[in-house]
Amino acid sequence: MDHAEKKYHALIAEQIFMGGAVDVEAMVLNEGIEVVVDLREEATECAYPTDHVKWVKIPLDDDTKEHEAELFKQAIDEVVGAYNAGKKVAFHCGGGKGRTGTVAAGTLLELGLANSIEDAELKAKGIRSIINIKPLQKSLLKKLYTNRNYNHQAND
Repeated sequence: MDHAEKKYHALIAEQIFMGGAVDVEAMVLNEGIEVVVDLREEATECAYPTDHVKWVKIPLDDDTKEHEAELFKQAIDEVVGAYNAGKKVAFHCGGGKGRTGTVAAGTLLELGLANSIEDAELKAKGIRSIINIKPLQKSLLKKLYTNRNYNHQAND
């Protein structure tokens, strides 16, 4: 694999990576990923099954459902927990746009690296331009993160 052709991105340099299902092998081989948080409800196994990688499946529907806020929170907590434990962690959905973008934004908020949902989304898109957080995904983030030490104005 040509290293110039990395299709995945580092949310936090050397530590937290994100991409699509097709990027998992490259993330594991290039970055030494120890934990893969798989956001695909449709997954039946790790996109790159290997002994030394812990596979965590959080079954998020590609067509996000209203009741999935807790699942997003679980995914964000898995990523942040692995990061805080000093592990290299990757998270991904199918294409690495919606579910991945939502977890990326939530991770930035959880780590205090963004001060609003809009800020988190812009930062995530700045790192991985194809991220596209859907309206319902954004409303679930608001459910999780509004009034949590942010003075988020509900004016959008």
